[in-house]
Amino acid sequence: MFEGLSNGLQKALDKLRSKGKLSEEDVQTAMREVRLALLAADVNVKVVKEFVDRVKERTIGQEVQKSLTPGQQVVKVVYEELTDLMGGSEARLNMASQPPTIIMMVGLQGAGKTTTIAKLAMSFVQHQHRPLLVAADVYRPAAIKQLEVLGNQINVPVFQMGTQADPVEIAKRSREEAARQGADVILVDTAGRLHVDEQMMDELARMQTEMNPDEVLLVVDAMTGQDAVHVAETFHQRLGLTGVILTKMDGDSRGGAALTVRSVTGCPIKFVGMGEKIEPLEVFYPERIASRILGMGDVLSLIERAQQAVDADKAKEMEQKLRTAKFTLDDFREWMQQVQNMGPLDQIMKMIPGVNKMKGLENVSLDDKRLRRIDAIISSMTKEERANPTIMNASRRRRIALGSGVVVRDVNQVLNQFEQMQQMMKRFSGFGKRLGRKGALNAMKSLGDMGGMAGENPLSAFGNDGPESRRHHKKKKRK
Repeated sequence: MFEGLSNGLQKALDKLRSKGKLSEEDVQTAMREVRLALLAADVNVKVVKEFVDRVKERTIGQEVQKSLTPGQQVVKVVYEELTDLMGGSEARLNMASQPPTIIMMVGLQGAGKTTTIAKLAMSFVQHQHRPLLVAADVYRPAAIKQLEVLGNQINVPVFQMGTQADPVEIAKRSREEAARQGADVILVDTAGRLHVDEQMMDELARMQTEMNPDEVLLVVDAMTGQDAVHVAETFHQRLGLTGVILTKMDGDSRGGAALTVRSVTGCPIKFVGMGEKIEPLEVFYPERIASRILGMGDVLSLIERAQQAVDADKAKEMEQKLRTAKFTLDDFREWMQQVQNMGPLDQIMKMIPGVNKMKGLENVSLDDKRLRRIDAIISSMTKEERANPTIMNASRRRRIALGSGVVVRDVNQVLNQFEQMQQMMKRFSGFGKRLGRKGALNAMKSLGDMGGMAGENPLSAFGNDGPESRRHHKKKKRK
């Protein structure tokens, strides 16, 4: 996600970071590269021009000239403008004051609407809500069956009236079903088309009038680039969208849609979907995405993933071992297994500030096959070797390779990655005991790559903001 854009922007801005003093020519040169990186990422031409003009206006002015570290100040300006471009802060769902909250999901065929509605339902379940899925797509073959299968997978009830029923009537009757089942959220899966047509739009408009939904969310495929933006524009004009969900974000290395949708349509991106596996949607945090794009990590998202997937007691134990320099290859193997539960390792790495600049970790991946190979290599070592890898000589490495069915190069690779992981985890060791938002904020301050930039405490998209986030917003309001 955003790989091409991230590489282009970082390359342009790294040249400025090292300079003690910036000339107007330095900024102009960097902005040309920024413009090319954004255009290559399929960002709307008009949006690119406005973005670059705003950055140039701020960086050539007094704001940067008075800074002690002008290079870092430019990065800070780019970070802030990227965040504003994507909406400034996360857009929360509009929850009904009196349940049920009604959410209509709309979009074209092939965008992943039915899968996304199941993912959104799973997100609600995680936040102690009781969703009901409504199968109102009576045109696409097996659409109702697909929703029922997904509903069974996540243990969420599905309401359907067959393929002959009127979608508007299905939407109307879903309220009664929600009351009967005690559901507090109704998620309506509407029919899509291969392209926007009047008949589809009229039907959606009638459903909207009948249900008066709290949210009308458009599901669009991020891989379609600017086409996704055009689709969002059309739907927004007819239905008055309240938000957008971008799917297949992990397959789009450019990111043009994410950077353009809000600016062109005025409609906020509320969630992003990754992959086809049924797992909760990710809330779209503009500030976190901007941080990832600029290679500064995303500590808050990493903490949240760790809270869900990593055993907190084991994390504390691991931290203690790192502090006392007792991190062994056995611990490394166990850590790998824990991290695998958090998602693809390359994604996890990019969330840690500074790791993108560490050599040897650029193309790290962790799948079942690789994990089994690492396990076999470590299991072929003696207890002494696992506890103290520094004793590894050439003959020991050959014996381990023979015993695990690999070549010596594979053994060397595991040992090298173990050393790199030690360095990375020492950098990150303070997070083990503070798996909470407050700790994450402090970590963001200490690890921020721009000097002076600190992350903000995000509100939950599902309306469960705690006292800390309320204090934050009161403070912001006073300002």
